[in-house]
Amino acid sequence: MTGRRPPGDTGYVHSWDLSTGVDGPGTRFVLFTSGCPLRCLYCANPDTQRMRNGHRTTVDEVMTRIAGFRDFVRTAGGGVTLSGGEPLLQPEFTAHVLRRCKEAGLHTALDTSGFLGARADDALLADTDLVLLDIKSFDPDGYRKLTGGELAPTLDFARRLDVLGVPVWIRFVLVPGLTDNEAMIDRLAAFVAGLRNVDHVDVLPFHKLGAPKYAALGIPFPLHDTPVPDAALVERVRARFQAAGLRSY
Repeated sequence: MTGRRPPGDTGYVHSWDLSTGVDGPGTRFVLFTSGCPLRCLYCANPDTQRMRNGHRTTVDEVMTRIAGFRDFVRTAGGGVTLSGGEPLLQPEFTAHVLRRCKEAGLHTALDTSGFLGARADDALLADTDLVLLDIKSFDPDGYRKLTGGELAPTLDFARRLDVLGVPVWIRFVLVPGLTDNEAMIDRLAAFVAGLRNVDHVDVLPFHKLGAPKYAALGIPFPLHDTPVPDAALVERVRARFQAAGLRSY
């Protein structure tokens, strides 16, 4: 297996799962693709970072798996979410799965950092009912330290989604000492408040549930000594988004 991107009718998939409430509305079939260009210090799924560690899978095989849950997720007010890893590392494959899900009458969601947003053409986004956009920091230097990447592509993608009118849920991971700076949060809140397509902001407390995966891979967990945020800090951050006129959970 090579690291080259497969053609659009096949892709590298890590796994799938069912979830409720956190990956879009209702109960979702969540497809985790393999490969990610970022190396977030708090990444809970380091086993999805490299495309070659996934299973090469056809779109037909994915849709056969989804078909077994279609009636269930539709009845539960849900749909299909493409997550990762980073689904836009495989834009053709992601686009084909989204198109097939729409043809099957399923609500679609794309969970992305937006770092590769330029790879999502308008046709892909037309088949996307909701984008879960992870804005990891609003400070360019902090973003680079946290992810190894640049902030600007994510902000450009956010603005483009606004122009296209694609509904968005913003995700913000709260990490003590890294993303809890109040001035940075206020700047992020002001930016998001200027977008007309954002339903709400999810403030997600940093956790260490992925630590055993690092141990299994034989690599150190970068934030092993970082404390998880307490409930009071989480509520203070949510309140800052709310003060900007945003719904925040």
